Amino acid sequence: MDPQKAAAEGSSTAAMVGDATVAQNRAHGDLAADGLLVIPGLIDVHFHGCMGHDFCEGTAEALHAIARYEASRGVTALCPTTMTFPEDLLGRVMDAARTFDAAADEAAFVGINMEGPFISHGKIGAQNPTYVTPCDAALFRRLQKRAGGLIKIVDIAPEEPGALEFTREVADEVRVSVAHTCANYDQARAAFEAGANHVTHLCNAMAPLHHRDPGPIAAAFDALHVMVELICDGVHIHPAMVRALFALFGDDRIMLISDTMEAAGLTDGSYELGGQEVSVKGNRATLASGTLAGSVTDLMGCLRTAVRDMGVPLETAVRAAALNPARALGIDHERGAIAPGMIADAVVLDEQLNVRHVIVRGRLLA
Repeated sequence: MDPQKAAAEGSSTAAMVGDATVAQNRAHGDLAADGLLVIPGLIDVHFHGCMGHDFCEGTAEALHAIARYEASRGVTALCPTTMTFPEDLLGRVMDAARTFDAAADEAAFVGINMEGPFISHGKIGAQNPTYVTPCDAALFRRLQKRAGGLIKIVDIAPEEPGALEFTREVADEVRVSVAHTCANYDQARAAFEAGANHVTHLCNAMAPLHHRDPGPIAAAFDALHVMVELICDGVHIHPAMVRALFALFGDDRIMLISDTMEAAGLTDGSYELGGQEVSVKGNRATLASGTLAGSVTDLMGCLRTAVRDMGVPLETAVRAAALNPARALGIDHERGAIAPGMIADAVVLDEQLNVRHVIVRGRLLA
């Protein structure tokens, strides 16, 4: 049997979690998993880096280091995310991603998330304001060509000039995501009606819910075709808000993301994100201004936090970290669940949701 498409058949030596059942690792024989949980490999649609490397370095060394670490953490497919940079730098990043070929112990690249530069100065977050630019379909298509079609998500601030026109023009080519925005309810709703179907790190870098000025969060709720990203690292969003958002959007419309930067997997200290210095202490990463600068908690850590500390049901969290991202990227026919015909990516967890084993494309990681 081809390990790339190994079926989830055979033994039943671990508990079922949502769509996940126990898989046989055809390349290594049966994997004993008595008393353990087996879930699909996770898919991160929004992260920047880890282990001292950033996707925007655009080097083979950086991409392999990132993919190797993520796989070891049970994140078996990645949609790495750019920062706000000029076209020449972004082009080099796209070139590197297009030619990347994951090794046997590395996560696959299944897309690119283009977070900048079509965002708002008013909600800049940790992006570099120097390189913010108006939406430009020609620029997007030049970068998409260099990426070999890998760009799956592109961010916009709906209130900015040209954003709605851009959305209408490219919505059939890529997922358009509302992000880093000062948009009110009506402006965000207009973007969703124009074809946007995604929201980047919901609640962060946008207006909050308000009973007279509901903002983009309520607009996303009203647009039933829209899926939203959520950072559950225990820093970006209060646990009560996480529970409320799952109740609001349901199990099918939320994707857990990590939004990690290069400090993930390393110790406290000084790091960099988008050309700006970031201070990391514990699980909190900030610019000198105190602005949150991404996360240092990988996606499996976010899943664990959501379940153990925030009261999100395990089956719901697994769906939000595996199947829903696959659906958003249009790859749910091959990833996001353990079932016959799917790529054999799986993670074996203990009762505390710690990673015990990872299977990547049918092969057990050493």
